[in-house]
Amino acid sequence: MTLQLPDWTSQSRRTFLANYAGGIGALAMSQLLASPARGDIAAPGLSARTRPARAKRVICLFQHGGPSQMDLFDPKPELQKWHGKPYPGGEIEVHFDKQKGNVLGSPFAFAKHGECGMELCEHLPCTAQIADEICLVRSMTTESVDHEAALRLIHTGKFLAGMPAWGSWVLYALGSANENLPAYVVLGDPGGLPVDGEKNWSSGFLPALYQGTPFRSSQSPVFNLQTPAGMGPNARRNQLKLLEELNQRHRARHPENSELVARIANFETAARMQLSVPDAIDLTGETAETRQLYGLNNPASQEYGTRCLMARRLIERGVRFVQIFMSGQPWDTHSKNAESLKGLCARTDQPSAALVMDLKRRGLLDDTIVLWTGEFGRQPISQGSDGRDHNRRAFSLWVAGGGFRAGHVHGATDDFGYASIKDVVNVHDLHATLLDCLGLDHRLLSHPHEGRDASLSDAEVTKATVVKELLA
Repeated sequence: MTLQLPDWTSQSRRTFLANYAGGIGALAMSQLLASPARGDIAAPGLSARTRPARAKRVICLFQHGGPSQMDLFDPKPELQKWHGKPYPGGEIEVHFDKQKGNVLGSPFAFAKHGECGMELCEHLPCTAQIADEICLVRSMTTESVDHEAALRLIHTGKFLAGMPAWGSWVLYALGSANENLPAYVVLGDPGGLPVDGEKNWSSGFLPALYQGTPFRSSQSPVFNLQTPAGMGPNARRNQLKLLEELNQRHRARHPENSELVARIANFETAARMQLSVPDAIDLTGETAETRQLYGLNNPASQEYGTRCLMARRLIERGVRFVQIFMSGQPWDTHSKNAESLKGLCARTDQPSAALVMDLKRRGLLDDTIVLWTGEFGRQPISQGSDGRDHNRRAFSLWVAGGGFRAGHVHGATDDFGYASIKDVVNVHDLHATLLDCLGLDHRLLSHPHEGRDASLSDAEVTKATVVKELLA
């Protein structure tokens, strides 16, 4: 029997909700539409694509808190020589001035790895195995020592909250490659949200369609994706038909509401996701060798390794942009710096390196950017007895694949790792370079906002430039 759509427009809101809330509530975060496929997400920013793209997709391994560059990627013998003594370099900018201490040498040994001779910390043995695949930037700078502001800068290029994340800009420019999956997926930490929460993947003033879609790595990956228990197929189809009609009527009356349009479009995607998502995140078909490669047999790395493996499966299926976040800000080592870093390396080193190795052997690394970064670095002096304070003047990150120069160490900091002094790269330059690898001109990728064409790099103000030395 076909469900007849009631004349709900003549009913009061209270009456309508009383009569139909049960059916609609069951579907509120479920898949609402049984309509034909939409096709690719529109990409109105595609006009910024002015050059051949080296990369088609991105995986960002974000390390909240600010990893210590001089303990992981940037060895400094002078730190050891001056350990425990007053810092000899003059004034030093710190976040917590009252806890400022003496020079803190790194307790870790460094060694050269790969044909490139890249020096890395002893607690990054797996990253050492991919030294010839990564581009290590030792001369990063940013503009804030405050977590939230620095996070907004690295993700959106702006100090202000409410700006689009760079993943949203990528999606806005390039669109989707698979209509059955979200184009921008966030693989969150089961332990909770990172600092600044959903703002890390917000679409800001861009249409809400371009924001990140959170997936979970345990239990059901997407909330309320499955059909409610006990609901038959006929009842399901009738409810979907009713809600489709209601949504379309509402959208016709409010064409300016991008949140509504995005929500309806996401529900359309969600209907198709019922079949595609379980396959994308089902790891049971992965070989024992692959599971071991990602550290799934090791309690320390199992959880992070699971999400790295999920990221590979998602980009294989056409997801354009995947970000992996950590709960809170674990790299914020204000105390117990050495002890904390050991645990964090044990958690992330093997899975991060495995992702690069796995992408390469599957022929995916050449056109996939893998970015490992935090929001800023740490100080060469101690905070208290065994911690390190925030540092905006120097931090390290690495990038692999997607047109970046493999086996390359770029830039340098001073003798104590406090400030970048050679071939300096700021966050805006990084954004411009990442977009360049995706075939996008950062100066042309823009969207009207508050009477002007806003962009990720805002090059007229920031003077952002593509760092050619980072590219192959």
